[in-house]
Amino acid sequence: MSATSQVTVNPTQRVKRFAGAAAVLLLAFSLPLWELFSFALGDDLHSYIVLMPFVSVYLAWLEKSALPIESKPAGKVALLSFAIAVACLIGRFSQSHLVTVDSLAWLTLAFVFFLAGTGLVLLGGDWMRRLAFPFGLLVFMVPFPEAMRDGIELFLQRGSADVADWMFQLSGLPVFRQEMHFQLPGMNLQVAPECSGIHSTIVLFITSLVAGQQLLSRPWQRLTLALFVIPLALVRNAFRIFVIGQLCVRVGPHMIDSPVHHQGGPLFFVLSLIPFFALLYFLRKTSRTQAPVDSKPLS
Repeated sequence: MSATSQVTVNPTQRVKRFAGAAAVLLLAFSLPLWELFSFALGDDLHSYIVLMPFVSVYLAWLEKSALPIESKPAGKVALLSFAIAVACLIGRFSQSHLVTVDSLAWLTLAFVFFLAGTGLVLLGGDWMRRLAFPFGLLVFMVPFPEAMRDGIELFLQRGSADVADWMFQLSGLPVFRQEMHFQLPGMNLQVAPECSGIHSTIVLFITSLVAGQQLLSRPWQRLTLALFVIPLALVRNAFRIFVIGQLCVRVGPHMIDSPVHHQGGPLFFVLSLIPFFALLYFLRKTSRTQAPVDSKPLS
């Protein structure tokens, strides 16, 4: 028997070992994970968390034909991953008074790094390189800590107000702005944190990562698509503010309580998909155009 055959592990056996270890890990984290999914189902921002494990598993399944037969354990990287996971647990239990979302963030991040470390040991470094994106996507299982959520909301709120102010000025409508308050003819309009569109922005950002990974071949194209979500979110939110303001001025102040304001989020989200998919189409077309042409030998 050769030395190579002694270290070769059947791919099916490798998956079974990882699945068994992952099951043990799920059992160990069953209580915080149950609390996480219960929290996500009842929270407007984090409802997408429930879907992330299924998305990751599906994307990993798509890579099955590209996985190499040989894949040695990446011990050093695994140790680093385990160390980060332990640090997350220490970070959680060293603080006695944490709000629910912050506690879940620490514990979920620890789970993700324990799972990644397990993959590096049992699936091996070569497999984990191929599965880096599906595993990395599990980071979106981690809920945003309260301070981070507030920071993102404030950025989107202020940015949307700035763009909306520009839209009002461009339309010629008389407007006086003080921070998040717009004084329009006959009424005042306030841009509240709820107007930040943080949920739809995060969902679209995750969509951009998945679409870029599956449909675009070059890193700069994937980065362009992902970064495009930020200005797109600001313009989408600003356009919603602008439309509501115009309706309140042109039709009447009662439009502030209209379905356009309270249930119009999905409509404006769908509208934002038009430039998003237009850019995706352009980048994909560019990728095909710039594809290298096989050289032919000179006769």
